[in-house]
Amino acid sequence: MAAQLGAEVTIVERLGVGGACVLTDCVPSKTLIATSEAMTALALSPRLGVRFDGGADRDVGNVSVDLAQVNARVRALAQAQSGDIATRLAAENVTVLSGSATLSSATIAGQRITVASDNGRTDLEADVVLVATGARPRILPTALPDGERIVTWHQLYDLESLPERLVVVGSGVTGAEFAAAYQALGSHVTLVSSRDRVLPGEDADAAGVVEAVFRRRGMVVVNRARAAAVTRTSDGVRVDLADGNVIEGTHCLMAVGSVPNTAGLGLEDAGVRLSASGFVEVDRVSRTSAAGVYAAGDCTGVLMLASVAAMQGRIAMWHSLGEAVRPLRLSMVAANVFTDPEIATVGISQHAVDTGGVDVRSVKLPLARNARAKMAGITDGFVKLFARPGTGVVLGGVVVAPKASELILPVAMAVQFGLTVDQVAQTFSVYPSLSGSITEAGRQLMESHLD
Repeated sequence: MAAQLGAEVTIVERLGVGGACVLTDCVPSKTLIATSEAMTALALSPRLGVRFDGGADRDVGNVSVDLAQVNARVRALAQAQSGDIATRLAAENVTVLSGSATLSSATIAGQRITVASDNGRTDLEADVVLVATGARPRILPTALPDGERIVTWHQLYDLESLPERLVVVGSGVTGAEFAAAYQALGSHVTLVSSRDRVLPGEDADAAGVVEAVFRRRGMVVVNRARAAAVTRTSDGVRVDLADGNVIEGTHCLMAVGSVPNTAGLGLEDAGVRLSASGFVEVDRVSRTSAAGVYAAGDCTGVLMLASVAAMQGRIAMWHSLGEAVRPLRLSMVAANVFTDPEIATVGISQHAVDTGGVDVRSVKLPLARNARAKMAGITDGFVKLFARPGTGVVLGGVVVAPKASELILPVAMAVQFGLTVDQVAQTFSVYPSLSGSITEAGRQLMESHLD
């Protein structure tokens, strides 16, 4: 973006072009999940009359997953995506330096940056600095990963065989996504949640659907349980819970949050204010407390989504180069949890409604009533819309469905551009289609609005 606007741009990257999102986080995990979706489709296809050896529901005969091949594909795709980005950067005349950067001192015009690499040390001067160093898996001292039996999500892609009994500690987005994926791939999964339910940060109705599906498909979900320690045994792992109970498995995935990569960068010496947990504090145009220094992505802790990181970076470049800019509005961000079914959300939340923060009208339509869902054998999920009383302006929505990440777009557009339920209701949707439930929700809210 900055190069397109005429700036001379240098990127300093230690891991590789594309960073953690491309090489270890978003791209690899969703590639793995694509394979798990294929296995789920096979497992559920007997409902549609497809027969395998044995023929019973969820019996897919001799179909199995070659995890070594799956992970080889994951790694190859991540490298290919990184290569595509590098090609684009080269076409825009962006200089890429391999190494680690620190802010060494301020100059009259901006900042002096020191880059350390295998080739030695390089000093750069910049009018504008964008810090986008991301975050890494949080490590508990009582559950140290060994990369073989006790692993973080960065280490999963080195496994050569499918874990027979996988214990996932942490039921947030990362833990839930990997628990769902490995259950579908063929592992017996136990999900340890410290809260009353899985996905405690998501819409409660949506999380309830996903947890019910987890349990129905054979996953063991242990709620209100905190892992005190994880140790390796002779043939697996032992997870000691704070209440004295013990869970044993062959492998353990630790998914207990992220830590920002902000230490050792010279940020505080440069005047960049950090939060108590080490995240870079930024305003809505990505500025830090130091002149000329911006930050974007997971290192800011604003909302750990690739789409938000990208928008923060664009806003930073537009603002620093004098372009017109609209500050980041988190209320407009569409987010997705890649479980099966997926959970997609945008705008106002049910929690805000329940706590009295916003007066809304809402409707929730089960997907089981949708004609296309019936044809595809989909029984779980719903569409929920929120609208402002009186005006009927769409304030938000939740979609729980296969490929909810695709279905949320019309709701996100309605929120972004202030469309009303009348406009949603009067929009043609294909029949039959899952998106038809969105226009139907609009019609039901429109009737309430007209009353």
